[in-house]
Amino acid sequence: MYNFGKYNAKAMADKKVAEQYYTRPPKLSGWESFKIFLWNGETSQFMGRTAGSWARILLFYLLFYAALAGFFAGLLTIFWQTLDNDKPKWQLEASLIGANPGLGFRPMPPEAKLGSTLIWYKASSPSNMEYWFKSVDTFLEDYKKTSHLENQIHCDHNTQKQEGKVCIFSADSLGNCSPEKTKGKYGYPERRPCVFLKLNKIYNWRPEVYNTTENLPAKMPTYIKQSIGGEQLKPKDKNLVWISCEGENPADVENLGGINYFPQRGFPDYYFPFNNVQGYLPPLVAVQFDHPKSGVLINIECKAWAKNIHHDRAERRGSVHFELMID
Repeated sequence: MYNFGKYNAKAMADKKVAEQYYTRPPKLSGWESFKIFLWNGETSQFMGRTAGSWARILLFYLLFYAALAGFFAGLLTIFWQTLDNDKPKWQLEASLIGANPGLGFRPMPPEAKLGSTLIWYKASSPSNMEYWFKSVDTFLEDYKKTSHLENQIHCDHNTQKQEGKVCIFSADSLGNCSPEKTKGKYGYPERRPCVFLKLNKIYNWRPEVYNTTENLPAKMPTYIKQSIGGEQLKPKDKNLVWISCEGENPADVENLGGINYFPQRGFPDYYFPFNNVQGYLPPLVAVQFDHPKSGVLINIECKAWAKNIHHDRAERRGSVHFELMID
């Protein structure tokens, strides 16, 4: 009996110790738990870590991100060494934009009509036309300057290309579409609106012009073929990237009316290539539509013609599309 009692007493003592070891901590409120999380006075822990633990982890991340930033900066430095600030590394066919320039037109519709190519205005409403006047004025601002940089020179087909020099293109050469002759209205009130075309710039691209009647494209408009084969122009004056604008469909052709081009029906070849020289201005062709039919939406396609310009209507290569509507 004595042995049994001694064993029983020992078991009860062990049970008491176990109960003391697994006793649940006192239940704390959310605010009290948060205060202990911020600072535990018994363990000297701030937000679950001691000062030494915080120091070690902060030192680790400081070294890790410093090494990461240094590695990234080193790669960028190596990358920038491969680039030239004045010219692209990949040019013409080797570049993403290729060697087939497209055409751009101005004035463009308001930014609110993103993706639109419609020039639509009321000839009887000066306030309605004001946007188009201001848009053209902004576009021609650099072309209207009378003072020129030292490297800007006047060129013609007899001018020899000079390194570091660029040819001047003046807004005064735009004839009946020039700011001075139109008094800044560009023919819009008279229902003879001017649209300005330019070739998209491609570094080091040179046009291979059509200046003889040999191997002219079958789809080239007859009036351009006649200009190339005629005697009205001197041989050198035929060194143009020719421009044609026409209605896209038979109804558009009928509604479009007459078309005039200023200063000539194309871009002279002496403005090319574009080499990112300061002061360069791409040449313009002003296309004036002579009394197109009112109240009708007219689809217009303009094309640039050169031996190394290929046309693709779906991708708008070598051409530009826009619509014209006058109320």
